[in-house]
Amino acid sequence: MDWQVLTRELSLYLESQVRVGLFGSGVGLSLVLGFGVAYACYYLSSIAKKPQLVASNDRFCRFLEEYCPVVTETYYPTIWCWEGRVQTLLRPFITSRPQVQYRNELIKTADGGQISLDWFDNNDSLYYPDASTRPTVLLLPGLTGTSKESYILHMIHQSETLGYRCVVFNNRGIAGEDLLTPRTYCAANTEDLEAVIHHVHSLHPSAPFMAAGVSMGGMLLLNYLGKTGRDTPLMAAAIFSAGWNVFESVESLEKPLNWLLFNYYLTTCLQSSISRHRQMLEKLFDMDLVMKARTVREFDKRFTSVMFGYRTIDDYYEDASPCRKLKSVGIPVLCLNSVDDVFSPGHAIPVETAKQNANVALVLTSCGGHIGFLEGIWPRKCTYMDRVFKQFVQAMFEHGNKIFSM
Repeated sequence: MDWQVLTRELSLYLESQVRVGLFGSGVGLSLVLGFGVAYACYYLSSIAKKPQLVASNDRFCRFLEEYCPVVTETYYPTIWCWEGRVQTLLRPFITSRPQVQYRNELIKTADGGQISLDWFDNNDSLYYPDASTRPTVLLLPGLTGTSKESYILHMIHQSETLGYRCVVFNNRGIAGEDLLTPRTYCAANTEDLEAVIHHVHSLHPSAPFMAAGVSMGGMLLLNYLGKTGRDTPLMAAAIFSAGWNVFESVESLEKPLNWLLFNYYLTTCLQSSISRHRQMLEKLFDMDLVMKARTVREFDKRFTSVMFGYRTIDDYYEDASPCRKLKSVGIPVLCLNSVDDVFSPGHAIPVETAKQNANVALVLTSCGGHIGFLEGIWPRKCTYMDRVFKQFVQAMFEHGNKIFSM
């Protein structure tokens, strides 16, 4: 669409209406059209922009430009809700929830606990009828998320159309299963994720294997990759709306408006996720004190950092921040963030560190919020994040051998 021509035609029409309005009844319409033209100009000049692609490896950039072109195209946020907070708040209510039939599996851990995995086997796959070689995507939801989250369901729907298999890693005690030990999860401890990755790989050793993490799931995945380097069964990973620096994230969430909109609600979600296991957790924690927390920081100080043996909450937050491990990532990773995400402020995104690792590419949009990325007039079925996910996993599974030969 030629926006300059459209704007010029609207302006000419507006001028004619203003002339009519001065002597007749066209003033109201003229004002509406005037506002519309002004808003369209502002939207096209300041809101709709191409994302910033940050990558030090020219071959990785060329690979993405050819096989994942969405990361180089202009992102047009939903015109009536492009602001980051609004996108974050509305996405769960606006986006659809595709129907997915899971197969649940409970696996035991070394410490006597259990982890719930939800499998989408895609046995009707036309492209990969052989289950032993069917590409597999491991999905990691956010802080209190499970396999039922709409963004997870959409990722599975996208994978289904490509013929891939998915498995969702539900953190301990979060998906309805019992806690067998007084331990849940955190962004820094990767033991459960390591167990899941090796379990899935052992079941399908000949299948190409990727992972995608959202929000805290992305942080956990990055911390795992920073720890393992190239020593992982995963061939690549996609990260969405990760909090790169936990200190900056909690500080942003503690600003008055953000606390009102997000922090308090998220804290209650964390408390709700452990309240069902109160009898087990009371063996180690003062649960009355934990349930009185009013911020994520207070919850982490009284519960999470104590559970995993950190001396102080600052020690935990330092260990949980993926920005400190990004240099050690040893497989291709694509990370999508919006710079207006209050959960992961734009100034805390490690752009310079990413430039020092040839395996890392950052895609930074000007709008999109936290796991928002809504687009279209009524963004029910597909978001910009969904399109990035689909194109990147397809690029890696079907053309990944070309990434370092271009």
